[in-house]
Amino acid sequence: MQRLWLLFAQTVTVGLALWFIVATLKPDWAPRIQGGAQPVTLNNGNVPMHEATAPPRVQQGSSYRDASQRAMPAVVNIFTSKGVRPARNPLLDDPFLRRFFGERQGEQEEKQSSLGSGVIVSSEGYILTNNHVVEAADEIEIALADGRKAAARLVGTDPETDLAVIKVDLKDLPTITLAQIEQTRVGDVVLAIGNPFGVGQTVTMGIVSALGRNHLGINTFENFIQTDAAINPGNSGGALVDTNGNLLGINTAIYSRTGGSLGIGFAIPVTTVKTVMESIIKTGQVVRGWIGVEPQDITPELAESFGLQRKSGTIIAGVLRNGPADRAGMRPGDILVEVDGRPVDDTTSMLNLIAQLQPGRKASMKVLRKNAETSLDVTVGVRPKMQTRPAE
Repeated sequence: MQRLWLLFAQTVTVGLALWFIVATLKPDWAPRIQGGAQPVTLNNGNVPMHEATAPPRVQQGSSYRDASQRAMPAVVNIFTSKGVRPARNPLLDDPFLRRFFGERQGEQEEKQSSLGSGVIVSSEGYILTNNHVVEAADEIEIALADGRKAAARLVGTDPETDLAVIKVDLKDLPTITLAQIEQTRVGDVVLAIGNPFGVGQTVTMGIVSALGRNHLGINTFENFIQTDAAINPGNSGGALVDTNGNLLGINTAIYSRTGGSLGIGFAIPVTTVKTVMESIIKTGQVVRGWIGVEPQDITPELAESFGLQRKSGTIIAGVLRNGPADRAGMRPGDILVEVDGRPVDDTTSMLNLIAQLQPGRKASMKVLRKNAETSLDVTVGVRPKMQTRPAE
């Protein structure tokens, strides 16, 4: 019996000694016993913490709350309404029926409401939004993130870029800072802020999917930022911001087969926004150059039929009689290859280059006619205003 007790004592002593050595040299090998709480590890796998005592860490760069909090106060909800007279039954215009029912006086108009978003760009109360948000609206009301509401008036619109400026008379307005779009690259994280489906101000996250998107048939002048940040009805006119909370663009359209976000959204870049906004605030409209031609892109088939050696430029399919191009000697079939020393790549490039010209001045344009280059001096005219869609 004494021999068994001695063996037990030696075994316990050796076990305690081994535990002490392991706990001293390799503490992570030994389980801890503190109030019964079992150790858990963070996602990085090397920082032990106790579930009952320590809160989870937020890794640096995983949260965009600072950018959101910086930009959200400057994004407003826009509510518009317009009066719509109900359709009149043609039978009521019959003289025979009028004798029995009499004249209908003062038919009451119904109100149609819609919603969108906007961005405060000036402490003076100027707000940027989409033209289609405020188009044909009789009343415009904005709601700020701090709960204030106010009536707004329309300053001016530009249907060809789908931008509009409205103004409110309120004090202490938060404003957004414009970003440097030249530093933006595909893959950069962006946030879309707006009022989707009228649920209230919402922030969604994505990346810049592409830059300089055009030929989409959305606007006359296109240079979109494409993003996969969720943009839904009600987001129109809202802000697309970078991770510093600075304005990159105005959310304007989505590609969708269902009406909801499919991960392809488009925003008007801040470079276009700034130019249009300043012109509207200054003159109430946007004035662009115009020469009166109908352009057409050079396709491989056209290049082959015309015997062209180059694929850049745009074919002049038609010339407006007595327009600026006609008076300068431009003819149908000419290929416009250069505007004021800048090369023309395609129809979109030509429209943008001519739109930037100052009306009233002469611009040198180079055309290719029967494979020979000819220079023409065109006196630039004012681009006619685009007709907005009639109220439905």
